[in-house]
Amino acid sequence: MNIIELKKVGEIAPPLFNEQGQPCGYVHSIETGAAVDGPGMRFALFVSGCQFRCLYCHNPDTWKLHNGKLYTVDEIVAEIGKYASFLRVAGGLTISGGEPMMQAHFTGEIFRRAKHDLKLHTAIDTQGFLSGNLDDDWFEPIDLVLLDIKEFNSARHERLTGKPVEPTLAFAERLVRLKKKVWLRYVLLPGFSDFAEDVDALARFAASLGNVERVEVLPFHKLGEHKWADLGLTYELTDVQPPSRDLIKRVQAQFREHGLTTY
Repeated sequence: MNIIELKKVGEIAPPLFNEQGQPCGYVHSIETGAAVDGPGMRFALFVSGCQFRCLYCHNPDTWKLHNGKLYTVDEIVAEIGKYASFLRVAGGLTISGGEPMMQAHFTGEIFRRAKHDLKLHTAIDTQGFLSGNLDDDWFEPIDLVLLDIKEFNSARHERLTGKPVEPTLAFAERLVRLKKKVWLRYVLLPGFSDFAEDVDALARFAASLGNVERVEVLPFHKLGEHKWADLGLTYELTDVQPPSRDLIKRVQAQFREHGLTTY
């Protein structure tokens, strides 16, 4: 199955170095005991920069690359290293965002050192839009991909995120070839991503890949709405309510009908 030829779309940020010539990047935040960003207890690194403009984004303050705090790779690896003995048995490292591939030179080196030097399980939380810019070797130290597919229908995906879905679907197919495990993440937003035919099409696609270990149906929430106001942005979903329990169960059942495990 070839949804789209894998090609470059958008641009990753160029490599960044401080005055001492050390590689560095912008970090939005760090969570040392994350329980919802991959298996077990994780060190979660949230980096800045994202090309998507998701209507429900709860961290719009991560969109701009320079909104974060500048860290060197050495500083981040040293911070992860403080917890490495615990993380080896309890969970691992997850890099999220923003979009980790926006700062691929920075995040790629952190993944490499976390995997090969600290011996940690590694996961990336991504929508994969920029993956066509990266060689296969970049993904070598990554054990698990938390893949965000926002909507299967391209027009509806673009309405929701500002970008087409095809590069993300191409990345999903590439992960099969790379033999990477996938946890699919799907934010359920009434009126935007709850169309039964789209959910069914996504479920068929995900089941066909053979590497999707689970599907996380994530109910839309408005916990980040105040950030939009703080940034002077217009939040379009003020009047949209979170999905009902019945709707969540229906969508979960659609994925299960195709043999997928849902949460």
